[in-house]
Amino acid sequence: MEKQTFNIVIDASPEQVWDVLFGESTYPQWTSVFAEGSTVETDWQEGTKTLFLDGKGNGMVSVIDRNIPNQFLSIRHIGEIKNGVEDLNSESVQSWAGALENYTLKNLDGKTELLIEIDVTEDFKDYFLDTWPKALSRVKELSEKQAHPVS
Repeated sequence: MEKQTFNIVIDASPEQVWDVLFGESTYPQWTSVFAEGSTVETDWQEGTKTLFLDGKGNGMVSVIDRNIPNQFLSIRHIGEIKNGVEDLNSESVQSWAGALENYTLKNLDGKTELLIEIDVTEDFKDYFLDTWPKALSRVKELSEKQAHPVS
């Protein structure tokens, strides 16, 4: 596995960006670039099992490793779900189990730098290079709309 890093500066506070990233109504909006109908089942608390789903019964089984609200969230991917069935032990899963997805938010004088660091396998390298910038653009749009509503 190798680490990919993506970042963007957003004209909104870390709290507003955090709310967009992990909010119940906004999470599906920005993650739709990965899979239309994306949802998450979690309370975002450390140690919590988390299901990232595509709306068709497929997705990832993960654990929240670290959560420092408005600053840092680390997700450890431990398995996948296919047709609603969890797989934590197959050989294909073991090749990437333990991969981390980290979100770091830094306050830059009222703006926020959002840094994403993910562990990726060769199979998904190009996909994430294409998709993460689109996702970050959507996070920026949603966060700035929340921070600066048009009256």
